[in-house]
Amino acid sequence: MAENDLKIAVMGAGAVGGYYGARLAAGGTDVTFIARGAHLRAIRENGLQVRSPLGDVTIDPAKSTDDPGEVGPVDIVLLMVKLYDVAAAAERIWPMLEPETGVVALQNGVDAPDILGNTIGREHVLAGSIYIPAMIEEPGVIVHGGDFAKAVFGELNGDRSGRAEALLRAFRDAGVDAEITDDVESTLWTKFVLLCAVSATNAITRGPTRPVLQDPDMRGMFTDALRETEAVARARGVNLDPDIVAKQLAMAEAFPADVKASLLQDLEAGKRLEVEYLSGTVSRLGAEHGVATPVHSTIYAALKPFMNGGG
Repeated sequence: MAENDLKIAVMGAGAVGGYYGARLAAGGTDVTFIARGAHLRAIRENGLQVRSPLGDVTIDPAKSTDDPGEVGPVDIVLLMVKLYDVAAAAERIWPMLEPETGVVALQNGVDAPDILGNTIGREHVLAGSIYIPAMIEEPGVIVHGGDFAKAVFGELNGDRSGRAEALLRAFRDAGVDAEITDDVESTLWTKFVLLCAVSATNAITRGPTRPVLQDPDMRGMFTDALRETEAVARARGVNLDPDIVAKQLAMAEAFPADVKASLLQDLEAGKRLEVEYLSGTVSRLGAEHGVATPVHSTIYAALKPFMNGGG
């Protein structure tokens, strides 16, 4: 697989998928964006625009469609759909798959690799974590809300495969901070510890993280949320940094003042929520392993009425 011949499809070219796809396309990779609705129409009419402190980019024309069947076989699928759409997306991926095609699950949460692997086979699945604050400002326009953006991914079995190396080169050629991990489970849970705390507290306070951490009571809840997810991960045998809570708390303190978790963005927009796969997963797995998760269980229950939209 020659790096200059790499063909990539971004399945779910929203804020995060659109950002990384645009960077790859600007770096010379053949990228097709799979999107829908007004966002897709805007991409077709005006190209895909990214506004970022790391450099603006416009991909025009941008190869785009709402039908994976129009794309044909590719080397890599970057799966960027919401967690609640992973199962349905997996069924639609088949026309893009060849025996060696890698499908990189880059969702929030820890459930996507299993959901995906159960449909297309684990031999196709890679997984990882994306660190970036981004939002769709208007259809076809993505705003990167900070000066950091990183991708960490790898094979489920820890191998440093040719397809993982090819994707890494494409990212780096595009100026994207990226690395391959040999412990995907640790990578997913390391982000999950922070993500669940940020998402939960953003959603219940209807605000960004900085005010949460400035209030002593909410800071205590935030820290407890970190510890609950850490405890669940350790009960499952996940390898985590011994100081993960302190390090993730420090990372949260460095967030830009106005950055909101995607869960809060969806709640404010009246969209369907991923909470079942965030605090809901912590609560469910905690119960399975005998780990108390009062913060996440309460927040999951509080947000369930809004899970299907209408927040």
